[in-house]
Amino acid sequence: MHRPRPWHEFVATRPWSKNERRVVWRGFFGRLTIAIEPLLVAIFFSLLPLGLLLRKQEAAIILAPIFGVAGIMFFAYGIYLMVSPTRALLETRSPIYIIDGYVQYRRDESRLESPYRVAALDANRQTLGEWPLLEWPKMIGEHELWPAMIEFSEFGGIHKIDGRATGVLPEEIAAFGIGIAAEAARRGPKRY
Repeated sequence: MHRPRPWHEFVATRPWSKNERRVVWRGFFGRLTIAIEPLLVAIFFSLLPLGLLLRKQEAAIILAPIFGVAGIMFFAYGIYLMVSPTRALLETRSPIYIIDGYVQYRRDESRLESPYRVAALDANRQTLGEWPLLEWPKMIGEHELWPAMIEFSEFGGIHKIDGRATGVLPEEIAAFGIGIAAEAARRGPKRY
């Protein structure tokens, strides 16, 4: 029985550039500086019941579970904050795919948090990857499909269309990612 080859085997690739990796690293460390606070609070709340129990405080039986649950919740929040940047950092180990194919935009009203989608399609119009969009790009009008040279990563989305950056990965980012929100607001929405 003939099995079709996975698309990864016939698509051109390139490694991440040093500058692209530096941007992802800076974003990772920026998020880490934010996640340190809930992780430290989690350690504090985890040690507090232990201290109460070791000192044989009367209120330890009542307070220890409360502080323990709070510690677990802060720890879970700290981990949650690091999931996306860690995944993005790991993504830099896989290649950036280059395809001479199509870019497709579509509306997906079933998804309230991101009602629009953008996809990279190969020359046979097979979907190679699809990512959410918060709003329909105004510059494309109602046009949903057109041919293009596309660079994309599976997690990050479309990096470049016809050699022009989409804004998914900025050209530069400040150390520790300080000022990302202000810079994103200045640039405006993603330009897929």
